[in-house]
Amino acid sequence: MDSCVCAALAVRDHDAAAVHVSYGQRTEDRERRSFLAVCEHLKIRDKLVVRNEALRAIGGSALTDETIAVPESHAAGRDIPVTYVPFRNAHFLAVAVSWAEVLGAEKIYIGAVEQDSSGYPDCRPAYYQAFNQVIKQGTKAGTIEIVTPLIGMRKAEIVRLGLELGAPFDLTWSCYSRQDRACGVCDSCVLRLRAFEAAGATDPIPYMVAAQKT
Repeated sequence: MDSCVCAALAVRDHDAAAVHVSYGQRTEDRERRSFLAVCEHLKIRDKLVVRNEALRAIGGSALTDETIAVPESHAAGRDIPVTYVPFRNAHFLAVAVSWAEVLGAEKIYIGAVEQDSSGYPDCRPAYYQAFNQVIKQGTKAGTIEIVTPLIGMRKAEIVRLGLELGAPFDLTWSCYSRQDRACGVCDSCVLRLRAFEAAGATDPIPYMVAAQKT
């Protein structure tokens, strides 16, 4: 959802290209289909789809290790949840920065959100400030910049912005565990459902009937 709104912003302001990284997550097929559909809707023609084998091999996350159960939202504590994929966004950004150098692009948009998130450490402003310094020192021209337009927004604000931009929420996928109908009870589903409710809008993706009643 956040990535879709971020892509809509990028398309509004730039001639955008889009990167998708599959990393062995439970819903990788569904997420890849969403990526392609969103790109088609937003008329993003230049796309890069890659696969990262390292994150699944490393494991340590409920998203990449089938032996670790995806917890329901109410079961999540104050610690970083087991759905955190260790240092995942650095892997994504490394691909994006390499491609940006080839394309001659100077901005990399990423839909990271600190507010109303699951508390992942690679979704904090300081992380991206530090990463921008790495890019400055480690690229030829040193002019590529990571842009995080949503990072300080509440989820409901992101929904409202997406509606204003005409972002295709019906093509997005947020569920951590299912690919047919969203479970409605994992942290990602619950945060999303609450955001649409707070924004006074209806989430257009399908959810499990039982989950909608909880």
